[in-house]
Amino acid sequence: MAKFVPANTAQILKKYDFTFQKKFGQNFLTDTGILEKIVDESEVGADDCVLEIGPGMGTMTQYLAERAGKVIAVEIDKKLIPILHDILADYDNVEIINEDILKLDIDELCDRYNNGRPLKVVANLPYYITTPIIMGLFESHVPLKSITILVQKEVAERMQQGPGSKDYGALSLAVQYYAKPEIVAHVPPECFIPRPNVGSAVIKLVRYDKPPVDTKDEKYMFKLIRASFNQRRKTLANGLANAGIGIKREDVTEALGKMGLSETIRGEALTLEQFAMLGNILAPNNDIGDKNE
Repeated sequence: MAKFVPANTAQILKKYDFTFQKKFGQNFLTDTGILEKIVDESEVGADDCVLEIGPGMGTMTQYLAERAGKVIAVEIDKKLIPILHDILADYDNVEIINEDILKLDIDELCDRYNNGRPLKVVANLPYYITTPIIMGLFESHVPLKSITILVQKEVAERMQQGPGSKDYGALSLAVQYYAKPEIVAHVPPECFIPRPNVGSAVIKLVRYDKPPVDTKDEKYMFKLIRASFNQRRKTLANGLANAGIGIKREDVTEALGKMGLSETIRGEALTLEQFAMLGNILAPNNDIGDKNE
C-alpha cells in the first residue's frame, strides 16, 4: 500500500483549503527518515494498540498502522478530520477521534480498543502543551508501556537532567519517577511545515513497572517538589516554609538533618531518592509532619 508522501503536504493543504491554527501549535513533520525513526524507536508491533496524539494529516499514522494491531488517532482540530479520513481510508485498523486529549478518558479507550492492556503512545506534540499531556498520562496512571514523542529539544533535555543543572526541575523528577527517558534523535526545524523557530528531539519514555524510589505518598512528594522549584533560588527550608502548604521551616531543617543534608541546601540539589525520603519524613502521618499526633 502506497503511503502518503510528506513532500505532497502543500498540495494536500491546498486541496482541503487548510490553514494552520496557531492556537493548536501545528507543525507537520515531513521528513520520512525521522518518521521511520520514531516508529522504529517506539517498537510498535502487531500485538500493540497505539495512541497517537495529534496525527495532523495522518503521515505518521500510516507508518504506525502498517505495524500496529490498532491505532487510535486523537486530533483536536476538526478541520483535519476530513483529511485524515481521506488519507487513512485504506486502513481498517485506525480509529480517528476528534477530541482534546486532555479531556478524554484514556482508561475507557484502553478498555474499548485494547481489552484494558497497556497502550503505546506515539506523538508529535505541540510545544505549548507537551508537559500537561505527559503529566496527564503519567499521573492518571492509565495503562502505558511507553511514550515515544517528538518535542521541543529543550523540553526533551529537561526530562533527562539531574541535580545541579539549571534545567533540572519538577518535570525532570516527575518523568524520571514514572519512566526511563532517552533522547533517540535530534530533529532540525527544516523537517517541518511550517518551520518552527527551535530544534526538536525524539524522546522515548519507557514506563517503569515499579517506580525507582519508595514514597509513602506520591502526591505529597510531588507537592514538595513543585514547591521547591517554584522558589528555586531560596534554600529548601525557606522555600517550603513560604509555599503555603502547611510546612514549618524548623520541620524541614529537622528532616534535612535526619537525611544528613545541610539546612542551607536548595531543592535543585536533591535527587529523586532524596525528595522521596524528605516526603516520607514530612508526610502528615509522621511525627515531624504533624506534631499533634
